[in-house]
Amino acid sequence: MPDVKPTKENKAEVYETLYEYVKGLLDSSLPLITNMSNFVALLHHTFEYHWTGFYMINKEGTELVLYPFQGPVACTKIGKGKGVCGAAWERATTIVVPNVDEFPGHIACSSFSKSEIVVPLFDNKGEVVGVLDIDSAELDTFDDEDRKGLERLLSLFSDIV
Repeated sequence: MPDVKPTKENKAEVYETLYEYVKGLLDSSLPLITNMSNFVALLHHTFEYHWTGFYMINKEGTELVLYPFQGPVACTKIGKGKGVCGAAWERATTIVVPNVDEFPGHIACSSFSKSEIVVPLFDNKGEVVGVLDIDSAELDTFDDEDRKGLERLLSLFSDIV
């Protein structure tokens, strides 16, 4: 784990350190849920987020279902196109929300969430299979550096999802 507290100025360096760490952390011989659990814990505690977790598309392909997370109790099912998570799934692109109160249709699982980033999780065929959802208790927490860093980290999952 990084020995330095992440700041706006050093995020790129922290993400690079995390990338190298996560390459060694993920183990394709273990269940996906094990890899996701450790990954979420690493991100959550490194950046001290309010909520960090995965939602995966159910077998019917109709909704996202809660997977490993860190933080308070969360929504368990999210429809395609609903809220930030459902929108990121539907658009197959990362969505950065500086103020969740200004996102049309935002699903408020916690009133303490103020900003959010949702990053699609792609398999090795380029299909969205889930999303990584991160909430902050502060406004305007996430930026393009987070988008790039998190997308790169999630690319490490493409062969194990």
